[in-house]
Amino acid sequence: MASLILFLTLVIHLEIVLVVDVIKGEPLVPALFAFGDSIVDVGNNNYLATVAKANFFPYGRDFVSHSPTGRFSNGKVVSDYTSELFGFPSYQPAYLSLTTKGNNLLNGVNFGSAGSGYYEFTAKKYQVLTLSQQLNYYKDYQKELVKIAGQSTALSIIYGSIYFVISGSADFALNYYTSPVLQTIYTPYQFSDILLQNYFNFIQDLYALGARKIAVSTLPPIEKLLQKFPKLRLIILDTYQSLYKLITKPSDYGFFESRRACCGTGLLEVAIFCNRISVGTCTNASEYVFWDSFHPTEATNKYLIDYLAPTLISFIQT
Repeated sequence: MASLILFLTLVIHLEIVLVVDVIKGEPLVPALFAFGDSIVDVGNNNYLATVAKANFFPYGRDFVSHSPTGRFSNGKVVSDYTSELFGFPSYQPAYLSLTTKGNNLLNGVNFGSAGSGYYEFTAKKYQVLTLSQQLNYYKDYQKELVKIAGQSTALSIIYGSIYFVISGSADFALNYYTSPVLQTIYTPYQFSDILLQNYFNFIQDLYALGARKIAVSTLPPIEKLLQKFPKLRLIILDTYQSLYKLITKPSDYGFFESRRACCGTGLLEVAIFCNRISVGTCTNASEYVFWDSFHPTEATNKYLIDYLAPTLISFIQT
């Protein structure tokens, strides 16, 4: 009982610190960066020759602008809610949308690209940004940042920021399980080993470019990384349990439907197949756990970040 009270006291203290800092108008970290797939894509794919797009209705119908932005949801995605949590005055923009960069770079940017994964060919299959391409754009970002902020400020932003890496689900769902060739060459365990090695390589490359606080969505063994890079702080955003609760007992958390998605029949529609003429699209997406057959609704995204908030706050405060 005493340990529970101590834990709750710590959480409350951290949340008070968060509120005070945000009231002062100061974000809790210098900048926020996102790498990965459709879970964090806020519009990069709008500028690519790919079918993996969400820049049409009904996507974005419940967003602030009530218009499609390229986000794979009816509204905000997890990176938007994380930006709000950290006190940023605006959401980090899609890097490819920045025709004029300048001060738009100071709060960070989003490199996420729907259809990307740790396996390079997953992204190439759908003609989207591979993680290595996202990393190259981050290198370009750093050069631009030095130009507008100066070397000292740029380094302070780079070393002090939070980096989100949300990837991996597309490698199986959109590649391995749809490719007889891959299934012939690799068992699921062998393919997982490849993804894990690519994950390690990406984190090492990101670290080499200055990232010190990295949040990842998967749950790989991280001991080797931490031993190799003692200054690296890595946090696992394990949403499996919270999402499992939503799916199995949606009514306990204010949801109505978890077996089918809001868009169309709720069974198959995603990307171009979830469109303004999809028959059966729900009117109130906040009652649904999933927006399309692959992506959460805005309400689910908010629930997940609320669930992770104490962990994220503790991570940036220490």
